[in-house]
Amino acid sequence: MQVRNRRAANWSLEAAPWSAKKACAHVLGRLHEWGYREADVAAAGLTELLVRTAVAAGGRRVSVHLADQNRQALIVALSHRPGLAAADTAVLPELTSLGAVSCGTDSAEDGRRVWAVLDL
Repeated sequence: MQVRNRRAANWSLEAAPWSAKKACAHVLGRLHEWGYREADVAAAGLTELLVRTAVAAGGRRVSVHLADQNRQALIVALSHRPGLAAADTAVLPELTSLGAVSCGTDSAEDGRRVWAVLDL
């Protein structure tokens, strides 16, 4: 995954039950470094759901990607388990209920991606 012309960060984590909480700490820490503190609850909820969804895909690791632009954050979780069937869209309404202004999911050669955009 490539992100250009904006600040970005990423972390690789073991696909484990505790990974969602660790990812939340990473994402909130970086958002705070970038000067964003108003959307902590939504950012944490979205990150947790995104990572839990990626972990459920059954890979060995997940990666979390974060970028900001125009007071919005893009949070992406990638399962790193290739060969998965088309992504399940059942998670999308839940992401929206947690504050995502836009969200999506897809499957690619490098695994299943699920993402959300959050106003900051």
